[in-house]
Amino acid sequence: MRFPSSSLSDLSAPKAALVVGALGVVFGDIGTSPLYALREAVNHLPAAERSGAVMGVLSLIFWSLICVVSIKYATVVMRAHNQGEGGIFALLALSGLERWKAHQRVPGAIIIVLIGAAMLCGEGVITPAISVLSATEGLEVIVPAARDFVIPICVGILVALFWVQRRGTQVIGSMFGPIMLVWFGTLGLLGLWRIWEAPEVLASLNPQHGFDLLRTHPESVVGILGGVVLAITGVEALYADMGHFGRKAILRAWYLIVLPGLALNYFGQGAHVIAHPADMGNPFLSLAPEGPLRIGLVALSVLAAIIASQALISGTFSLIRQAIQLGYFPRLKVLHTNADQRGQIYVPAVNFGLAVGSIATVLLFKSSSALAAAYGIAVTGTMAVTTFFMAALLCCDPPLAVEPTRGRRHVLGVLGVRSGVFRRQSAQVF
Repeated sequence: MRFPSSSLSDLSAPKAALVVGALGVVFGDIGTSPLYALREAVNHLPAAERSGAVMGVLSLIFWSLICVVSIKYATVVMRAHNQGEGGIFALLALSGLERWKAHQRVPGAIIIVLIGAAMLCGEGVITPAISVLSATEGLEVIVPAARDFVIPICVGILVALFWVQRRGTQVIGSMFGPIMLVWFGTLGLLGLWRIWEAPEVLASLNPQHGFDLLRTHPESVVGILGGVVLAITGVEALYADMGHFGRKAILRAWYLIVLPGLALNYFGQGAHVIAHPADMGNPFLSLAPEGPLRIGLVALSVLAAIIASQALISGTFSLIRQAIQLGYFPRLKVLHTNADQRGQIYVPAVNFGLAVGSIATVLLFKSSSALAAAYGIAVTGTMAVTTFFMAALLCCDPPLAVEPTRGRRHVLGVLGVRSGVFRRQSAQVF
């Protein structure tokens, strides 16, 4: 695999614009995971052990980012595309199974794909709700009296978010991209500052800490892994949104900006937990000192959370368009919003359905913590279906998707792990 160039300065203006646009559309979801991922994972640990066990949680989060995002999706899955389009239905088109006859029995693989597509649509509903809720809940830290206004503010933000979708991915990306560039820069700088307080946190790079944590806390494994999974929410958007920006722009954004910012911030949160074991608040908000800096961080978090929803909204548009083309969804009005990028589309009916679903979810669950387990099911279920189908494509004779045998072995191994995580997430809810 040829990695992206080493800096944004090496890119031409159009390529740099695509990278910045991808930040605003593709990486909003995974980019705002630091708001809640580490918090949810350490909340399942005894209070007295938080500062010691956080090393294991960090190890699990970091290696999840490397193994799932950088290796599985960036290196293997994103090589399988259908005329530049990614997503579950692209895998179905590559397999040729969509050409079954009406009088024949529906292949089981198609049913699995449809279940995965439904889960991705579920992510498109839950992602805006949990992202905006988690950010607006930060207002309570600054103004405790704001608790009664969190839900109305969240609903108002969601209405505005779905209303602006008609402007198209290019306009949205040009608006959101620079904000996300500032967001990832802020994540990295705050994390680097806190790492200076407790540099021993970097020992979490050793994956043994993660294995030791799971071995010594068997009663908390479900909750810990549930929090870790939240760190990779939105990874499916890299594949689903590939038609909007192209594989190269997405990979450049991931390796040059997103991954460094996320890794530094998670380690910075862990360093704060180690240096301040008595602080039981949200480790993300604690990165900034009290006063104007923390208020600024909350405000930036709200903006980033609004943008986070865009990744799955755009991905759902692409998914439904592919389902229509393959005959698995009724025909709907599809608007092309950019003459230069055929994959940039807007589906009014889908946008309305996602808006109603997200607002109803906020009104029903009322907090991001209550949504976390349901979110994990949608995320791991979608990734499990992608892994299953990718393994099927790689193991058929001849292989249809990816050439390297090493890639095939990797996907088969991940399939077992992903299925186990999905079962644990289901157990957490049911």
